[in-house]
Amino acid sequence: MSSRKCMFVGWMGLLGLSLGCATVPGEVRLRADGTPLSEKCPEKSQEVMKYLRLFVGEAAWVQLDANQSRADTITLYDGPIESVLDEDIGTLDAPARLYGRVWTGGAQPVIRYYSAQSMKGGDIIPICAVARLGFGQLRKLPESKPGTAVLASPRAGVYIVNEFR
Repeated sequence: MSSRKCMFVGWMGLLGLSLGCATVPGEVRLRADGTPLSEKCPEKSQEVMKYLRLFVGEAAWVQLDANQSRADTITLYDGPIESVLDEDIGTLDAPARLYGRVWTGGAQPVIRYYSAQSMKGGDIIPICAVARLGFGQLRKLPESKPGTAVLASPRAGVYIVNEFR
């Protein structure tokens, strides 16, 4: 049996354990400007990420909104988001779906990912990741209305984290 298949079998066992202890991701207290406060990455998510070699700081490119891929500008809304991983990260092969939540209250949106699913098949796995771009490139454009974030790019970096800050 290949090492990748062994890892997958072991991952399935960890996933089964983690589903019984799941909390509701994305339900966090907000600051006055509508951005979320810090949030711990659940222990089970950290265990699964370690097993899948999704180490803190690893990064890849992601299409922020699966429904607006490759557009010149995109509009994100407060609430759930489904993104598409453009590059492999750890043992998670691209393309894969990333599921999370968006908050648009501040100068730039906050995007946190709580789970992923390979588009080649498989179950949803718990993760902790954030979308970000340097040099203010994820800032909202002036035409953004309350509850939305109009962005100049449909892509961002997705980074594995052990705590949402």
